[in-house]
Amino acid sequence: MSGDHDHGDMQNTPVSRLWMALGLTGAFMVAEVIGGFVTGSLALISDAMHMLTDTMALAIALLAIHVGRRQADLLRTYGYARFEILAAAFNALLLLGVAFYILYEAYKRLFEPQDIASLGMLGIAVVGLAVNFLSMRLLSGHKDNSLNVKGAYLEVWADMLGSLGVMAGAAIIWLTGWQWVDSLIAVGIGFMVFPRTWVLLKECINILLEGVPPGMKIADVESAIAAVPGVASVHDLHLWAITQSKPSLTAHAVLSDGADAETVRLAIEARLQADFDLHHTTLQMELVACKPAERIH
Repeated sequence: MSGDHDHGDMQNTPVSRLWMALGLTGAFMVAEVIGGFVTGSLALISDAMHMLTDTMALAIALLAIHVGRRQADLLRTYGYARFEILAAAFNALLLLGVAFYILYEAYKRLFEPQDIASLGMLGIAVVGLAVNFLSMRLLSGHKDNSLNVKGAYLEVWADMLGSLGVMAGAAIIWLTGWQWVDSLIAVGIGFMVFPRTWVLLKECINILLEGVPPGMKIADVESAIAAVPGVASVHDLHLWAITQSKPSLTAHAVLSDGADAETVRLAIEARLQADFDLHHTTLQMELVACKPAERIH
């Protein structure tokens, strides 16, 4: 089994930056909710709902980091790192629910139009754009190391686009008086959430179902092991991820006649690390193939 296990999501997560982003996002969320009701803008309220999910994402990420850093115990031998994946999946579902709520509210406003204070709406959106930009800068360097940080980053990114949309809507309402534009912007913000939520949720489900990590093909990994000198065949190969940045592998390798088991095992590990960045591997070396499990098709 490989000895290098320092590739988990949690070790590279910027806790101080998450706290700073949480403070910025949470404070402005409250301001935007108040501003949405004062100006009568559904687009601002829609953006505030997204800010709420941002705040939740950041809070969940911090909780996941705290829980995920707990040491493994007799009941959870892999530790608690996968709590982060559960938290990210919950956040994706929450985000999806908010999107449906905004679409429903926008539909209601088609029949009950409201007067919009466009200049106030514009001013709040400008502040929101600045807050989102700062939060993105805080998270951008670490979004590829953690699903929770990635989820928070994607939500802040979409909120920045939402703030731009609110600014454009406010300008149109101010210039033309078309109040319905506010509902249109709200619907646009609502629809923005669907593709990014699906991507995040799909990644979480794949990890929870022990799926092959993205970017890897089990056939390529099997071929790489079989190509190592001293390996006659490979079976019972399983490839999954504990968290996004910790892919894991187990396999049975049948040795060629005269091959040294320890030498072959070290050669396989070196190949897997070099070709696939696989550092968490468990290899069973066999002189005679055991009865194979059901083969993956």
